[in-house]
Amino acid sequence: MTHQKIFIIGLPRTGTTSICSMCIELGFNVAHTAYTQKTFEQAEVIADTPIFSDYQQLDEYYPNSKFIYLERDISLWLPSIRQLLQRMHHNITRDDGGFNTYLKRCYQEIFAPFTLENINDDNFLNDCYLKHKNNVLKHFISRGSDLLMLNISKEESLNQLQSFLGLTKTNGNFEKLNTGGKVTAWKDIKSPLK
Repeated sequence: MTHQKIFIIGLPRTGTTSICSMCIELGFNVAHTAYTQKTFEQAEVIADTPIFSDYQQLDEYYPNSKFIYLERDISLWLPSIRQLLQRMHHNITRDDGGFNTYLKRCYQEIFAPFTLENINDDNFLNDCYLKHKNNVLKHFISRGSDLLMLNISKEESLNQLQSFLGLTKTNGNFEKLNTGGKVTAWKDIKSPLK
């Protein structure tokens, strides 16, 4: 098993919790978010904020790392991300507290300008998704072996992940977590690798 950093750089609601859960099953130390230096030091796999926003800097800081971009059918992603952003809007935009400052920065960068009007506009959200994806592809244009484009809903996705990470292939599929608008599945996962 490799001990280099593996960064999950897909946007929220693309399967970050599901892939983090699978990476625990594969034996990796996993952080679903990383806001402290200690988390970056201890985790082998890191996803979500600030990873989806800061992957270019992390690529420089952690050379020889692997990056996994999660894709999701846009017709499924749009209602899911819209619902999440609507729930988060107040705590992301308030000046007197709310969410962690790193989380706020990442969401405000990716979904800029972060307004209720924009997060209720499918065209705006679609453009944000495509801009992020195109920036990822541009960053890794000459380094295809460092980037895996993965849609965890596809039947072959687990084998693709295992092959990319140099692991023995096993049968199985990703468990679909955080479905139906829920975003709390990570809290329910119990593991010393978390």
